[in-house]
Amino acid sequence: MEREQIRIGITQGDINGVGYEVILKTLADEEVYENFTPVIYGSSKVAAYHRKALNIQNMSLNSIRTVDEAHPNRINIVSCGDDNARVELGKSTPMGGEAALAALRTAVDDLKRGAIDVLVTAPINKKNIQSDNFHFPGHTEFLQQAAGGRKALMLLVADKLRVGVVVGHVPIARVPQMITEEAILEKLRILNSSLRNDFSITRPRIAVLGLNPHAGDEGLLGSEEEMVIAPAIAKANAEGILALGPYAADGIFGSPALYKFDAILAMYHDQGLAPFKALSFTNGVNYTAGLPFVRTSPDHGTAFDIAGQNRASHESFRSALYLAIDVYRNRRINAEASANPLQKMTRNEHERNA
Repeated sequence: MEREQIRIGITQGDINGVGYEVILKTLADEEVYENFTPVIYGSSKVAAYHRKALNIQNMSLNSIRTVDEAHPNRINIVSCGDDNARVELGKSTPMGGEAALAALRTAVDDLKRGAIDVLVTAPINKKNIQSDNFHFPGHTEFLQQAAGGRKALMLLVADKLRVGVVVGHVPIARVPQMITEEAILEKLRILNSSLRNDFSITRPRIAVLGLNPHAGDEGLLGSEEEMVIAPAIAKANAEGILALGPYAADGIFGSPALYKFDAILAMYHDQGLAPFKALSFTNGVNYTAGLPFVRTSPDHGTAFDIAGQNRASHESFRSALYLAIDVYRNRRINAEASANPLQKMTRNEHERNA
């Protein structure tokens, strides 16, 4: 029998950062989770510590042994790892990394077996989480392995602004050698599919950025645009993907033309994320596109510098919750439409008349 509400798994992230602050501030408003069941993976004692530090009144946490005991009208918390983990606000500690990893692994196991419907992750510290069991640059790469090595795309989302990247968490010196026709085409395929199935955009328009300043200035400032990026775009077009470019990054992010596209594909991390966060830091969401399951997170880090000071905005985390729900529902609707061609035709007709 199908559950009445979406069950959202929430990982605690680094216990010394702002993870619990943004989680608890969001869930302090009971109306937020009227249509979903929140399940925090972490520690009831650590959560209680943060709740007291934030002086959040009238919030009850339902401590459960497994997600199967989750109550639909409560804030549930599954204790993972050492429930007596020591909180040292604002500090990067090995214990903080161990606690973050224990929560993440338990949540992903439950996600893969269908015990939770979507996953929303609070920020981790990419250094202290490293261990024999975690040797990844971040969540995205860990989740790719959890999905059987399936390729994913880091996609930053804020309202109608969506920015993906070809090369993610790697040193900048390695970027040029990783910009290949194959890599660009792979990300374009993932992005196009996600826009159609996760965001219900029938005919997505994707702007592809150049690698060099001014998109190479016709070879004056670099040859990657003419030799690599343009051919990849042409191959994508031949597959029916409406990709355009390459465009100069500084020009497109400073132009009204930005919102004429359904998504932007940047060549590397900071080329896409720096302007995205400048435009949409407060409500931006990091979405991992291309996976068989749904995962989102706020677009900020652990913010050790303000941890425990009740200064962190929870708007990005709240947006991550809502986006996860939207993508989950869109996937179900589109899967049903694909299984029923008549329903799909009716939906397309409605979109044309809207």
